[in-house]
Amino acid sequence: MKTAELREKTAEELQEMLLDELRAQFNLRMRKGTGQLDKPSEMKKTRRNIARIHTLINEKKMAAGN
Repeated sequence: MKTAELREKTAEELQEMLLDELRAQFNLRMRKGTGQLDKPSEMKKTRRNIARIHTLINEKKMAAGN
């Protein structure tokens, strides 16, 4: 997921995407714990997507505050 694509989303859409990514992260952690995780790199991608979304949500809050 590219940052440019995320910038076009509204705050509500970003919140929904954040929840989806957090659920995906939880599922990946569970699969890792049971030894069923095929691609460990997915955890890194999900973690970075969560950080990206958090950053954009904060940017939108700061822009709305000014």
